[in-house]
Amino acid sequence: MERDSQGRRPRFIVLNRRSMIAAVLLIAVLIVISTNAFWRMMYPIHYQKNIQQAAASANVDPLLIASVIRVESKFHTQDVSHAGAVGLMQLMPQTAEWIAEMIRNQKTGSGAAVNRLPKDAKKLASPEYNILIGSWYVKSLIQQFQGNEVAAIAAYNAGPRRVSTWLKGGVWNGKLDDIDEIPVGETRHFVDRVFYNYELYRKIYGRDPAWKPVSTANSTTS
Repeated sequence: MERDSQGRRPRFIVLNRRSMIAAVLLIAVLIVISTNAFWRMMYPIHYQKNIQQAAASANVDPLLIASVIRVESKFHTQDVSHAGAVGLMQLMPQTAEWIAEMIRNQKTGSGAAVNRLPKDAKKLASPEYNILIGSWYVKSLIQQFQGNEVAAIAAYNAGPRRVSTWLKGGVWNGKLDDIDEIPVGETRHFVDRVFYNYELYRKIYGRDPAWKPVSTANSTTS
């Protein structure tokens, strides 16, 4: 390639070189963000073993539990709400005590898991205990609302009695597509965020056998 009178190469060669470098970098970025490892790094799930074991004991989708935790506490174990809710799953102490007593009355499953916990771990903020109690509560709400996971998650935030009133009164039909009908903004936002994360987690982690739910029967998400 000829140079000009001052020995400089034409500018278009420099520009072409820059364009090629930019194109290579763009391709590299696209390859990286298309990998599952990248998205797992962007949306990590902490306390994975605790979540998987507790969800298996309660027979509930572990990714749904992970989604509740992400929205409730962002995986911060020491979070305490203004209302006094504690731990990863933001459980009220009185509710947690009732749930724990119900679980302890079981001979197998979550009941046996609670009984295996050492006494010094039976604190509401303990990740193992908190996730176990919270997972059982989510499952009990799903059963209470005849398998409707959306209504159950709404009840996790607003309380089952209030959600039952909405459903029976025709205020809300219990479907994810119609959460705009939920009359409480906090609950509406909570349900929306939980299921946004749930779908995201299912895309990222759903093919991993460790995250497969024990049973997905009677699931209603639309």
